[in-house]
Amino acid sequence: MNYYISDLHLFHKNVTGDGNNFDGRPYETLAEMHEDIRNRWNQKITNGDTVYILGDVSLRGRKEELIAFVSTLKGHKVLVRGNHDDTSDLRYQNVYDEICDYKEITDRLLDETVHLVLSHYPILMWKNQHRGWILLYGHLHQSGEDRYFQKVIAEMNREDFEARVPRSTPISAHNVGCMLPYMDFEPRTLEEIVKGSYKYMEVLGLYS
Repeated sequence: MNYYISDLHLFHKNVTGDGNNFDGRPYETLAEMHEDIRNRWNQKITNGDTVYILGDVSLRGRKEELIAFVSTLKGHKVLVRGNHDDTSDLRYQNVYDEICDYKEITDRLLDETVHLVLSHYPILMWKNQHRGWILLYGHLHQSGEDRYFQKVIAEMNREDFEARVPRSTPISAHNVGCMLPYMDFEPRTLEEIVKGSYKYMEVLGLYS
């Protein structure tokens, strides 16, 4: 089974009450966040699963504490690097099955095979977006920038845009940042992400 998540920001005090908690996360301390993320992860993921982490595991990649922590997370881990990921330490590289900056894979959604583009950064025009390929991304957290990006995606699904670029399925891009309500700080399947993301966007008034 494939799972996806991004922007854990481990060992970053400013995403908890230890700092200014700019993310609005429900954790008073880093230790509380680390324990909750690890427990949720390991209760759900088996060592036969693959988890695609779409960047920003932590602010640093050389800390022994970070290497030890990520080593305790179950599953085959693939890191699609983000702007905060320092992977220069060979010991840290070895906790992942693969490290890359961009990846294309297939997965299953509603009993059909679908193509995915995986990137830490949101991409406005990605490969085969008019042919049903789905973009999963991170980086934007729960922000005004992400709402603006999704508003643009919604506009691209309007009839006037479709008249110029015919397609059989809607253009689809989904933020897998761990702090999003439908992610809730644990890796999610593609089906969980797509269903949760659309419901979240409906609440924001971006989709109807």
